[in-house]
Amino acid sequence: MSTLRALARAQAVAAGVAQPVATVRHLHLATRPLVLVPLAMAGEAHAPLAALVGTAPDDARLLIVPQPRNRDQRFRFVTELAAIVLPWLDGFRGVSEAVAVDRGRDVRYRYVDAPQLWVPNPAGITFLRLLGRSTRFRRPDGDYPVHPAVPLLGRWLTFFAERAEQPGSSALLAMTDALTLHWATGQSAVEDLHLPALLGWIDPPAGWTGVAAAARAEDPGVCPPAGPATDPEFDNAALAPAMAAWAAADDDPAARDEAYAELVRLLRGQLAPTWELMWRGLGLLGALPPGARVAGRWAGDRDAFTGYAEHLDADGGPQPRHDGAVAAAVRLHRLERAATTYAVQRAYDDPLVMAEHRLTGEAFVGDVTLADPARVDDSGKRPVLRPRIQVVTTEPVRVPVGATLWSTARPGQKAKVVFVTPAADGRTEVVLELSGGMGRGLTAPPGSVPQVGERLCLTTLSEAFLPAGTFPTAEETPWTHGGPPVADVSTGPSAGLSSVVG
Repeated sequence: MSTLRALARAQAVAAGVAQPVATVRHLHLATRPLVLVPLAMAGEAHAPLAALVGTAPDDARLLIVPQPRNRDQRFRFVTELAAIVLPWLDGFRGVSEAVAVDRGRDVRYRYVDAPQLWVPNPAGITFLRLLGRSTRFRRPDGDYPVHPAVPLLGRWLTFFAERAEQPGSSALLAMTDALTLHWATGQSAVEDLHLPALLGWIDPPAGWTGVAAAARAEDPGVCPPAGPATDPEFDNAALAPAMAAWAAADDDPAARDEAYAELVRLLRGQLAPTWELMWRGLGLLGALPPGARVAGRWAGDRDAFTGYAEHLDADGGPQPRHDGAVAAAVRLHRLERAATTYAVQRAYDDPLVMAEHRLTGEAFVGDVTLADPARVDDSGKRPVLRPRIQVVTTEPVRVPVGATLWSTARPGQKAKVVFVTPAADGRTEVVLELSGGMGRGLTAPPGSVPQVGERLCLTTLSEAFLPAGTFPTAEETPWTHGGPPVADVSTGPSAGLSSVVG
């Protein structure tokens, strides 16, 4: 936990309400998201019990599994879910746009929009990941066939689960994660995973404090858990008898319909409060202005959606159960690069996030007191424009001479530290030499060089392009890491041992 977030939590306790830790929204908010509130049977390894799903507050469709231990009923549930999700996905595949590549020498096409899926908490993401893993390899023919939509839905759910691992992605989001990214409460991080309590802190009823609203929300009788877990008392006192009554009425259609209606009533009662909280949370997030770099990250989600849709159109296979050594390394490298880029972009978009880096010495704010925008460096083979400015700050400057800084106002311009001079009044004078972002001439365009009196935020964080790593091809990978096996030419008693060991 950062120092500022810890301070915000303390202030939340003192004020009785959650405190903002962001001034802008750091995620994309779709105009037509799909909200899915899942419920799983307790004590079973991923046995779906029910789900409430829809694209509008008044468009909630309830799907239930009367007996989650029954394989046929579970796949019937997945088929019904696919009948909702797949047409929704197809609705984003109508219009494409051209995107210039290779410095404008070529173009590629991507969809102008992409789907966004919301679940209440990270456990909901895990639920979808497991559901995708258990369905994407199923076949519509052969032994134990399933509906053709089942494996297709499984592949899409796996796609969303993989996008959820990507820092900065907005394809699959957990509401508790999205809210805690923008607000700090006076409770623990574990308690923040409970959506009713979290919203009690962020948006308490009139006349209530966050503490009182959260305590009330933690009562399962007032607001059931936000899924996919269920309340044990509900399981024992209500759900188990209703499921038993449905199973016992196998030979009585009227009794069976009555038992089914009771299950629907009970499960809707468990899911409806969370459904309302999900849309309430979306309303709170929608009230925040989006960060300047959110649209660029959403473009990455649209690229990923377009690429996977084209993969499926070309009869591409399902995602593998496990990554090979090289594929795992590539995935890890991609996620690390995305995490670094996401952290920098959030800091550039949001002064509150940048304040955390100012506390650690990665950034400081100062005023321009001197500027020489026409300075030319002619010590090289040809003269180049290298303006210099002096920035005076009251904050600690923990960067050495020769370090490169960037300004949040001009992220494409480098500022090399030339001198760092502590002044007697506790201020620090920093002389910087600028390069980039001023064209190719020897005269700086207006506004490209900071002027005297301008206030700058300078940081070591850079938005510069991070080149991808180099990884071996499949043919170059050693057999110990999943590459081509070494040919076995032995003829003795041990012949074939390598294949047995493998």
